[in-house]
Amino acid sequence: MLLSIKRHRLRDRAINRSDFKDHFSGHAQSYAKYRPNYPDKLFKFLSHSAPSTDIAWDCATGSGQSAISLKTYFKQVFATDASEQQIANAKKLEGIEYRVAVAENSGLATGSCDLICVAQAAHWFDLNQFYKECDRVSKPDCLVALWCYQLFSISPAIDELVFRLYSQVLGDFWPAERRLVEDGYASMPFPYKPLATPKFSMTKDWDLNTVMGYLSSWSACHRYQASTGESPLTSFSEEMSKLWGPSDQIRSVNWPLHLKVGVVK
Repeated sequence: MLLSIKRHRLRDRAINRSDFKDHFSGHAQSYAKYRPNYPDKLFKFLSHSAPSTDIAWDCATGSGQSAISLKTYFKQVFATDASEQQIANAKKLEGIEYRVAVAENSGLATGSCDLICVAQAAHWFDLNQFYKECDRVSKPDCLVALWCYQLFSISPAIDELVFRLYSQVLGDFWPAERRLVEDGYASMPFPYKPLATPKFSMTKDWDLNTVMGYLSSWSACHRYQASTGESPLTSFSEEMSKLWGPSDQIRSVNWPLHLKVGVVK
């Protein structure tokens, strides 16, 4: 049974959206369809490193990719996102409670969480306020895990073409916060006692149409089209097809993950 808000003493707190930078609601369906899932080994590692496996908070859950994996290892998962559209497209499962809430004001009970994780989203936050919220909702020795991924790797020729799309065609359409992703969160402030982590990566076997669908979910593609009235993928897709070969050909797509994991003391 889904544990109730009353049982977990989740507080009714006002959701302040004045500073929420919504880059994904307009294409929440494509985001849910094409974004890759994170490796199970990552969540197994996090569950073994957390003080217990009662409650995990998946902050900025998007369409719930991490929340679904966390449910394998935690009794209860609270998955929050400031976008109602993202939450609407999340897969509903017993043991996962989805809530519309900003990262800095979760509404979770004080001292309730064993794990707080943020996948590919912490760069959008007001980090000072988010870390205050982490301190508030954490149990002693709660684990905070932030991770991101950059461009995928398929082959040298395809990778070069995708990098040109990313940097030259879409360069001016990426928000400034994207720079934190580009350096793998190395420059992101992180106030918690660091925990050494293994290396993790996402790997998918995709055909050309799936890769193009994934690229179409980039927020910069939507921003480019809104500004110019044209898709940035039109000419790109022609070049990509020449490099790919038959569209149903399967290729391995790989994204290394960059993690910051620490313990709240």
